[in-house]
Amino acid sequence: MGAEQQVRAGFVELYGTQPEGVWAAPGRVNLIGEHTDYNDGFVMPFALPHTATAAVSRRTDGVLRLHSADIEDGVAELRLDDLVPESDRAWTAYPAGVVWALREAGHPVTGADIHLSSTVPSGAGLSSSAALEVVVALALNDLFELGLQRWQLARLCQRAENVYVGAPTGIMDQTASACCEAGHALFLDTRDLSQKQIPFDLAAEGMRLLVVDTQVKHAHSDGEYGKRRAGCEKGAALLGVDALRDIPYADLDAALERLGDEEEVRRLVRHVVTEDQRVERVVSLLKSGETRAIGPVLVEGHASLRDDFRISCPELDLVVDTALAGGALGARMTGGGFGGSAIVLAEAADVDTITKAVEEAFAAAGFTAPRIFEAVPSAGARRLG
Repeated sequence: MGAEQQVRAGFVELYGTQPEGVWAAPGRVNLIGEHTDYNDGFVMPFALPHTATAAVSRRTDGVLRLHSADIEDGVAELRLDDLVPESDRAWTAYPAGVVWALREAGHPVTGADIHLSSTVPSGAGLSSSAALEVVVALALNDLFELGLQRWQLARLCQRAENVYVGAPTGIMDQTASACCEAGHALFLDTRDLSQKQIPFDLAAEGMRLLVVDTQVKHAHSDGEYGKRRAGCEKGAALLGVDALRDIPYADLDAALERLGDEEEVRRLVRHVVTEDQRVERVVSLLKSGETRAIGPVLVEGHASLRDDFRISCPELDLVVDTALAGGALGARMTGGGFGGSAIVLAEAADVDTITKAVEEAFAAAGFTAPRIFEAVPSAGARRLG
């Protein structure tokens, strides 16, 4: 039974009627452009084949009923008028936050029955929360005929996560889930939300991109992410710009000098400005057909996240070092940091060797066995039936 049939059957079992429709929204991997999104910078995610799937029907009585096939719990029943930011610490905050954000923006959502299931690994830095938000937003947009564009849904989902959940995330994850196309990476300018779909078909060129989930869990609501964001904002204020995006790469040394002995801020600024430049380099290389040449840029990105932004961990560093020693073209941590996943770009012929080397290195270090799978650039959110 496929995901659509399973979630449809689960809905019928829970609520006693057929759902009005079934929708899916993917998780994402960020190829390059980490912690640039809340600095008005550039990012380059692509959608995974792993999705959150939702069967949904409208209600007219101001009640929201939520259930997840992935969590051993009954149906959560919430009144729309009682939805208050940061009042919910459970998984239900993500879909409930979307309903809250839609209603806050004046959209006439009158209630819903929702049954969810997800194959996006949770806590792995692959945007399982954004997938939950986007699938609910797309379903409600369709059912209530709200007429919102994909980028508008992404914005509302970001507001749900920032204000309702209380996690200070940027716009990348929701936009990737809502807007990515199969066989492409999404070059997104997070300032004006302009998008370009960049062809990224590794299989056709004899390459693969592996995701290595270290099984080290992270949570964006924790303080370290917020501290980095506040440090970036401090850097922009000290340099007299709206956002670090406004510091040209050519002027980086002068900008760092102006920051004087603000050592922590200097490191954060250096990462963001060089990372924006790395995104532009990757876009240029992919457009000119030099896909293998992006490998060293990924490695540079990891070093910057490890040494300047200081959000790596021993498991992520071990993946990168082992993969490169095993012949990978490039590797880096991806996502918010402090755990989660790394990506490895490799020739198809080297995948088995690299996978085995990483698994053996984790075992030798006494780490939990990693979960390793191929990341295939896939379609964004869509209605299944």
